[in-house]
Amino acid sequence: MTARRVGALGLLIGGVWGALAGPAHVHVAGAQPPAKSKSADDKNQPVTVDADKMERFGKESLVVFTGNVVARQNNSVQYADRMEVYLDEKGDRILRTVSTGTVKIITRDCRTGTARRAEYYDLEQRVVLIGNARVWQEDNVVSGDTITIFLAQDRSVVQGGRQERVKAVFYPHDDKKDGQPAVKTAPAPCQN
Repeated sequence: MTARRVGALGLLIGGVWGALAGPAHVHVAGAQPPAKSKSADDKNQPVTVDADKMERFGKESLVVFTGNVVARQNNSVQYADRMEVYLDEKGDRILRTVSTGTVKIITRDCRTGTARRAEYYDLEQRVVLIGNARVWQEDNVVSGDTITIFLAQDRSVVQGGRQERVKAVFYPHDDKKDGQPAVKTAPAPCQN
């Protein structure tokens, strides 16, 4: 595999979670809302979650969202049937999330990931997509039983399962057409 294609794999997989990961702030009933950040950094943008039901377990610093869960942060979105959000002791910082059911993540730069389960660990800056995991952008795709993304290291590991091996398809990007330099255009909105 060429260096260009290996680099494309890292960008494809690493970007899927980046916009919905990080030490994000969440406002939960009973907690003081976090101070608004003026930083453009994705990690400091608030996470908003819509769902059919929310349960807060204060002693465990756990918030559980169920039913048509939609989490948004900085123009990226995650869909799931259920999302468990584990907070720090103050209840204003996300330490870990576990999303289950039909999990779908769409980043602001149109990368998409799906799995039966998605786990995010803030301290380790690690995301794990489990169960029929798939990440794609345009026609480029990688799939396996488990995809582990180490955000801080810009490294990914894709593992096959008992029934299926790892699969990846990458199309070369042609910067020139008909001998002419490529013209950069504004990206089109993502298609859900």
